[in-house]
Amino acid sequence: MVFSSLTFVCVFLPMVLLFYYLCKNITYKNVVLTIASLIFYAWGEPSLVLLLICASLVNYFLAIGIGKCQRMGNALCAKLFVAGAIVFDILMIGVFKYAAFAVESVNGVFRLSLPIPEIGLPLGISFYTFQILTYVIDVYRKDTPVQKSYLKFITYVSMFPQLVAGPIVRYRDVAEGLDHRHVTVSDFADGSTQFVLGLAKKVFLANFAGDAKDILFATSTSPTVGSAWLGIIFYSFQLYFDFSAYSDMAIGMGKMIGFKFPMNFNYPYISRSVTEFWRRWHMTLSGFFRDYVYFPLGGSRCSRKRMCFNLMVVWALTGLWHGASWNFVLWGIYYGVLLIIEKTFFKKWAKVPVLSNITTMFLVVIGWTLFYFTDFAQLTVFFKTMFGFNGGLYDLTTVSVFYGNIVLLAALVLASTPLPYKLFSKAISIKGIGPLIEGAVIVVLFVASIATLTGSTSNPFLYFRF
Repeated sequence: MVFSSLTFVCVFLPMVLLFYYLCKNITYKNVVLTIASLIFYAWGEPSLVLLLICASLVNYFLAIGIGKCQRMGNALCAKLFVAGAIVFDILMIGVFKYAAFAVESVNGVFRLSLPIPEIGLPLGISFYTFQILTYVIDVYRKDTPVQKSYLKFITYVSMFPQLVAGPIVRYRDVAEGLDHRHVTVSDFADGSTQFVLGLAKKVFLANFAGDAKDILFATSTSPTVGSAWLGIIFYSFQLYFDFSAYSDMAIGMGKMIGFKFPMNFNYPYISRSVTEFWRRWHMTLSGFFRDYVYFPLGGSRCSRKRMCFNLMVVWALTGLWHGASWNFVLWGIYYGVLLIIEKTFFKKWAKVPVLSNITTMFLVVIGWTLFYFTDFAQLTVFFKTMFGFNGGLYDLTTVSVFYGNIVLLAALVLASTPLPYKLFSKAISIKGIGPLIEGAVIVVLFVASIATLTGSTSNPFLYFRF
């Protein structure tokens, strides 16, 4: 476990920023940032920080080897080094994340009783492994120079703002900042604003949506069509606001220390197609699979059969990346099939307003159902319930949760669109009083968020488990 939200916001982050800004030299800043990041990561599981350090060391030296081979004009040697890095990183994530899943699957298929390894899942391993891979592959492609300073490399790999749940930051996006960076008052203010807005999004939207979902899924007297649909809709909002809140907070903290992290969400729930949805949702993960898997396989510049194959490979891997369970693989295949159908038969459907939005959101909600239930028996029962083959239309719990959270539901829908941001931007641009409005809103949201966290139990971010 990492720090509680309250400890992180009120103790850890202010102390890190204090020591960070006391340092004038970029090397000392990197030292402070690295030490803070390793403490953050090791807080609950000290031994697993050794895995992160080991992974960074191995890839650091392999990347140096790639650079030396390329300077000598030895292409084969460079290929061997990059292949070694890829194999090492995939084996590392495979052992720690998928070993138990693989043994369980073998036992199920062949009716064996092999002992299932009990290996704890290191926080953020899916994220920092992919970041390391982007660096090594980009060095091999000559898209980025070799980093000869291990301090700068470990600073990049372990950076605490986005270490455990993204966004996935490519080395070339922060390479310049590792050498020299300067934070202006405006940068810090913008970062603080984004951080507080992300915190409020987590506390007041994601957590409240999760509470409503939990009631519908856990305490309903019997499954009904209404409780199933309302519950999975609340879960869809919880997942979006939870994950995008973490990304906003990470990007905000990045600005506070002089780094510009890439955007990870761009209002995905207003999409008119599944293709558009995945251009707006978890954009850094989509970009990784596009640039490092889909394009190398041939992308869409090939025969239709090959394109379909490429898409299915990418989406099976995307599903598996999210978790060591067959429901995630099914979820990935589901999107692969949808994208193939969409690209083949419904290219113009996205131009139909409203209907295309509704259709896309219906498909996305069905997808989140596959995502939520890791047990196929529960998934089957839930799907039967959703479509009226199991249980009644609604019950008292459904009605109570709906009317008790109708304002929250409206707020979730509204906050999923760009309208609140546009109104906020317009208000803070008013000459003379704009900065006062911005300051007042941020202070109120921050104080209210802290007060709410003080009286709540632990609410970790959902993507910490990936």
